[in-house]
Amino acid sequence: MKKLSNMKALVVLLGLALSPVLTFAQDQSPRRVQAASGVKTKVTGVILKRDNGDILLRDVSGAEWVVRVAGNTKIEEKKSNPFRSSKKYSSAQLVRGLFAEVEGRGDGSGALVADKIKFADDDLRVAVTVDSQVVPIENRIGETETRLERTEQNAQRLSGQVEELSQVANLARGGAAAAQESADIAIDGVNKTNERISTLDDYDVRKSSTINFRVGSALLSADAKAMLDDIATQARGERGFVIEVRGFASSDGSENMNRQLSQRRAESVVRYLAERHDIPLRRIILPFGYGEAIPVADNATREGRQQNRRVEVKILVSRGLTSPVNVNRPVSSNRQ
Repeated sequence: MKKLSNMKALVVLLGLALSPVLTFAQDQSPRRVQAASGVKTKVTGVILKRDNGDILLRDVSGAEWVVRVAGNTKIEEKKSNPFRSSKKYSSAQLVRGLFAEVEGRGDGSGALVADKIKFADDDLRVAVTVDSQVVPIENRIGETETRLERTEQNAQRLSGQVEELSQVANLARGGAAAAQESADIAIDGVNKTNERISTLDDYDVRKSSTINFRVGSALLSADAKAMLDDIATQARGERGFVIEVRGFASSDGSENMNRQLSQRRAESVVRYLAERHDIPLRRIILPFGYGEAIPVADNATREGRQQNRRVEVKILVSRGLTSPVNVNRPVSSNRQ
């Protein structure tokens, strides 16, 4: 159990550190849900961040909820043992990465005012471990963003210098046309550099595979391992890549069991890529188990349930790191 918790903490840590860059690595932006005023609502998901008395929670469909924690909000353990009382928690323990269940009612601003928040004690230990380790990774990401901002500022200064030189050159006899051509080429190079910086967070899907599993199993078949071998082989030839891993289950069994089973399936894929092919964990997005959510086929049929017992694996490549920047050098004019 301790090894499993450490594994979960590590993969959640990677996901939180990469979330400014990836945002689920989808083309669409996260959908912000407006809670209906006065309507009792129940939602389950992962805490993304905290802002004073509010928390931002993303549910299994990818939608985001603003949850308002009031002074009378009950925060307690979601226990599996019915013969003991639930542990009580404070709002300070609602940390990033915590998988929680919220019950409350919407207010006039669209936020969900929480009456009760529940979460498992094991999930709390994982989230606390993540929260204590994610800050150094965020700091490194912040340093990278600072370097990108400086690069953009230098590009802007270069653009201003080119414009000034163009004006001076136009005053010189016989040099106006050559100076203008040089300025246009230099400005084009600056624009292309700015464009490349702006596309660092955009990703293209280079390869997508679906790994299927038997009922109640998270073991990889020979066919599944062969597909993962192909994923790893292609990933080694890419620059600026990450691998997205999402686990799912059919409707066989309880909802909670299927959520845990889908998470184990996703972690089996991550472990095979890391141990068999030495894929660095920093290249793998936080693997997440969606349980019965987001089926691709009808769970009422045997064939549909077989298709829903799956893990989706995608190679995503950053456009900003792979797109070429063609900066042409100006041609020197003949001196008179």
